Amino acid sequence: MRAVLLRLPFLCFRGKKRRLTPSYMMNGKMSEREFLKAYDAFSDAIFRHCYFRVYDREHAKDLTQETFVRAWEYAAQGNGIKNIRAFLYRVAHNLIVDAARKRGRETSLDALQEQGFDPGTSQDAAVHGRIDAARMLHVVDRLEPQYREVILLRYIDGLGPKEISQILGESPNVVSVRLHRAIKELRQIALPA
Repeated sequence: MRAVLLRLPFLCFRGKKRRLTPSYMMNGKMSEREFLKAYDAFSDAIFRHCYFRVYDREHAKDLTQETFVRAWEYAAQGNGIKNIRAFLYRVAHNLIVDAARKRGRETSLDALQEQGFDPGTSQDAAVHGRIDAARMLHVVDRLEPQYREVILLRYIDGLGPKEISQILGESPNVVSVRLHRAIKELRQIALPA
């Protein structure tokens, strides 16, 4: 995407052309250079965030691209962004929710395996690690959506409660309580008495 931002005045996304606003029209809020630094710093994390919610690599790439396009358009309108990381996660979160509403269903790990998803075979430790990760993702999938979201943001994306609160629009205290309850519920699901 970086090459697209630097060299092309248009960006194609699912058949729609969008004009990218040049940096001199940014009203001093965020320069192109700052935006590219943000892209370099957060694009992989935003991709992971999207992927672990939609479980489709191509769809996650599209959501990542759309996240940065919308952030660019928002900044180009002269709007200030105080915390670019939290803003990007919020945009990605909203896009994921919109996509889920359009799709009307969630994809589970079982559905992926039915479609032929195979973690692959390599070294024994890597295979066992993947199996454990797949089991854990299956357990996380069984959590209520509000708990699943904070667990993934905290332990997959590595965000703190304050950043999670900015993304979800909740107070840090609410996020901490949800994390505590989610971990308690994970223990009950994973380690039944």
